[in-house]
Amino acid sequence: MAAFKVKQILYTPVTCKTLCVSFSSFPSDQNSTKTLISTAVSILRHQRSKSRWSHLRSLFPEGFTAAEASQIALEIKNNPHLALSFFLWCHRKSLCNHTLLSYSTIIHILARARLKSQALGLIQEAIRVFDDSDESSAQPPRIFESLVKTYNSCGSAPFVFDLLIKACLNSKRIEQAISIVKMLRSQGISPTISTCNALIWQVSRGQGCLAGYEIYRELFGSWDDEFNEKAMVRLCPNVHTFNALMVCFYRDGGVEKVEEIWTEMGRWDCNPNAYSYSVLMAAFCDEGRMREVEKLWEEMQIKKIEHDIMAYNTIIGGFCRIGEIERGEELFREMELNGIQSTSVTYEHLLNGYCEIGDVDSTVILYKDMCRKGFSAEARTVDLMITLLCNNRRVHEALKLLRVAMGNVEFAPRGKSYETLIKGFCEEGKMEEALKLQSEMVGKGFKPNFEIYSAFIDGYMKQGNKEIAETLRKEMFETQMLQEEN
Repeated sequence: MAAFKVKQILYTPVTCKTLCVSFSSFPSDQNSTKTLISTAVSILRHQRSKSRWSHLRSLFPEGFTAAEASQIALEIKNNPHLALSFFLWCHRKSLCNHTLLSYSTIIHILARARLKSQALGLIQEAIRVFDDSDESSAQPPRIFESLVKTYNSCGSAPFVFDLLIKACLNSKRIEQAISIVKMLRSQGISPTISTCNALIWQVSRGQGCLAGYEIYRELFGSWDDEFNEKAMVRLCPNVHTFNALMVCFYRDGGVEKVEEIWTEMGRWDCNPNAYSYSVLMAAFCDEGRMREVEKLWEEMQIKKIEHDIMAYNTIIGGFCRIGEIERGEELFREMELNGIQSTSVTYEHLLNGYCEIGDVDSTVILYKDMCRKGFSAEARTVDLMITLLCNNRRVHEALKLLRVAMGNVEFAPRGKSYETLIKGFCEEGKMEEALKLQSEMVGKGFKPNFEIYSAFIDGYMKQGNKEIAETLRKEMFETQMLQEEN
């Protein structure tokens, strides 16, 4: 039934047993072509791999037409790896000028054998070679037409169109992917659920979550829609469909929409997984709705859904943000007792929490533990720790912390860290240390601001060095005026 539907999408059914190729009407030409094909097939099937290619080339130095190559590949389709080797060998040795016909044939053979990566690669290559349309075009790529025409004669399966849709998505041809899905579904052929989910995800990322939601409604309708069997294939979303939508709306700050998708998931009788719970908990955490987060946490336990690292990081981060660091620590210990390995994100949440409540000792201990486990803190977290240490007159310790962080080649210190340290040293009257840091800061591309000038001026004034302080004050105002002019 699916094969019949594919033929009806755009084109007249293929009636011949072999591919529709332009052989000459003269019997002698037909016979010579048949002889060529049968000889090539015999060599490919029966000769050893080392000798078959040289033998083929000696017998057919002029190579093959795309139609001949396609027919040869079809004759050996039960050995898809050999068919692919023949296709690539012809291309590599310039023995065949491959066309959409020969590409379609080998793609069908590979798709039929579920050799996904190889088929996908050739589809993407065919799009590059034969399509000069803009990425934003809604017109399906030319390989689509060819795949439809050759579908029956190659004994293919609808899976080939899933690969075509994914190839379009990989090439950022979202509109073309949408067009193909609509054309297939209008003929009662539905892509797999994973392909639909990939389409929703790419549309959401490229065109916004509302556009992704529109595609979702178009593909699946609503849970209470009346189903018209003649018009469309009924396809049910799965948990990954709803997860994709929830994540997209969450990233766009649409907490209400996240809750709406969660409710709709229940209406479809689709059970959420640990990832679903984590996304909803993250949305609630951002709004400080920790009591609702705890209810979801307990619901997971009741449903025997394991709390994974993402769930733990989400709830720990939520408690740390509202200052309930003890609850966060409790969950951290529980997580480790359950054999779940912490990540740098776990430590980031806890460090931020300790910095927020001003617990400097716990911050230092936890950061040492974090470094011992091979994790690195983000620049923002390093800023917070340096500020906390400097506010507690532990400036040298703060500088040491920055040096440890800079030991990671991927870490890039921020101007804020330098500013805080310079102010700390100036307040302690350690102007030489402050000057060294200021020089290092400029070397990294940061310019002194009003706060840094003020710190140096106050520091020199405390030392009684009014001359340098006055010079710096003039320089500060000149710099300020220059910036305002620019």
